[in-house]
Amino acid sequence: MSLIPTARRVPFALVLLATGIPMFMATLDNLVMTNALPVLHEDLGASVEQLQWFINAYTLVFASLILFAVALGDRFGRRTVFAVGIGVFTVASAAAALSTDPAQLIVARAIQGLGGAGIMPLSLSLLAGSVEPRRRPLAIGVWGGIAGLGVAAGPLIGGAVVEGWNWQGIFWINVPVGLVAIPLLLAVLPNAFGARVRADVVGVLLAGLGVLGIVFGIVRGNPVGWDSAEVIGALAAGAVLLAGFVVWELRHPSPLLPLRLFRDRSFAVANLVGFGFSFGMFGAVFILIQFLQIVQGHTPLEAALMTTPWTMAPMIVAPLSGVVAGRIGTRTLIVAGLLFQAFGLFWVAATMSAHVPYTTLLPAFIAAGIGMGLVFAPSSTAVLAHIAPHDTAKASGTNSTLREIGVALGIAVLTAVFTGAGGQLTPTGYVDAAIPAVFVGGAVLLATAIVALFLPAGRAAAAPTRASEPAPAAVEPGSGAVEPVGV
Repeated sequence: MSLIPTARRVPFALVLLATGIPMFMATLDNLVMTNALPVLHEDLGASVEQLQWFINAYTLVFASLILFAVALGDRFGRRTVFAVGIGVFTVASAAAALSTDPAQLIVARAIQGLGGAGIMPLSLSLLAGSVEPRRRPLAIGVWGGIAGLGVAAGPLIGGAVVEGWNWQGIFWINVPVGLVAIPLLLAVLPNAFGARVRADVVGVLLAGLGVLGIVFGIVRGNPVGWDSAEVIGALAAGAVLLAGFVVWELRHPSPLLPLRLFRDRSFAVANLVGFGFSFGMFGAVFILIQFLQIVQGHTPLEAALMTTPWTMAPMIVAPLSGVVAGRIGTRTLIVAGLLFQAFGLFWVAATMSAHVPYTTLLPAFIAAGIGMGLVFAPSSTAVLAHIAPHDTAKASGTNSTLREIGVALGIAVLTAVFTGAGGQLTPTGYVDAAIPAVFVGGAVLLATAIVALFLPAGRAAAAPTRASEPAPAAVEPGSGAVEPVGV
């Protein structure tokens, strides 16, 4: 039986616009700043450490609050929380544009992450609950393509805006988008609800502070010493808090993250893949975008255009991979995509020099772009493959959380490799340190491809597994349920 309300059939294209535009805006801000980082280094006097926090302040808050936003959406209405998230994100974007020093920008980016947390997981849930079951695989495929484009096109859009306007413009462009998106979604999407349980605030604090401790320790490792009390204390505190999070979630009657979901092999492996993919790829992007400007002297727009084969490929490949995933299986697509990406980064690490010609890097950019497109949509499909309808929102939120944590840790670790090798933001102090950092990114992607081999190989849709039990007595129409999609 369809879970779509029969009294209101919204056109497919409008549903995609209402859910896709805000999600694109939020994912865009993961890496929209990358091409602006050299400019911010000069304009605000930002250090290497502060440049990392410009991105990680967003991704860490985003990741820490995604599942909390899902719970709030279940309780107060997914459309309501979605709209509030867009509003907070829009206001914080204006605050970021008005920042005059690194500290102000870092705070504004953190508030942006707060708003973004209310956008990403609820976008997929609202999309899935507003389209017919037969069109959900296509919808998820297109959604994956938009998400991939938002992340991958960030450097291109950021470079164009920085060169044609200024770095503040990369934040001002969010404001009109947010003002248009809110009335559109209120007019198009139903305000679906889930199980109204008490929010797991303790779980949010344990997970968020735990990940922050780990990332802070990694970021501070080279500047103050890996054996310093500050670094050891941060890493130890982070590990203890994360262990406490697991214990708390196992005992809590309404956990932020139902750990029983990880009993399902497809869900567990797909989340490991999402984490490793984000860690390796976007940590390397952080290094490579600055290489093109600082070392080779390209403008932000030139650097962005040079990486277009990398950033634009997911727009074409991701929707196609989402459509065919049910026929050939997500495992084949994901493994192939990760191998393409690993090949691309290894190629860059092997050929990088101050004067390497663009034609030498081009095959690597193409391979990495194809690989990203092959991973985005199929990994989302694999996450939801055996998940019962009432668990869809938390399953999607878990996947988004781990991907964002992967981005933050990838940037922190690869930058630590870079600075540990003596890397500096100067033309003569960059290349030799960037090579091992990019190589580490490729190695992580190769290891992730091996992990992806453990995904289920079947193509047919399966019934929800015990990981998604117990089911509630009824599922409300439009609740964001997604039928299992074949893996």
